[in-house]
Amino acid sequence: MRITVDTDRCVGAGQCVLNAPAVFDQDDDGVVELRQPAAAAEDRDAVDTAATLCPSGAITVHRD
Repeated sequence: MRITVDTDRCVGAGQCVLNAPAVFDQDDDGVVELRQPAAAAEDRDAVDTAATLCPSGAITVHRD
């Protein structure tokens, strides 16, 4: 599982950080920051939830 984020689309809702804090963070303006571009096995469900709940669709999960 590979993860990409589109910081231009991010609206700072924070659902990513609330659901997968090991993978996502937010900068001082609330914009998503990717801490891990490849999710560990134990974080995969949380990453899927974060991507689903992201109101702007800024998170993309790639299943390579």
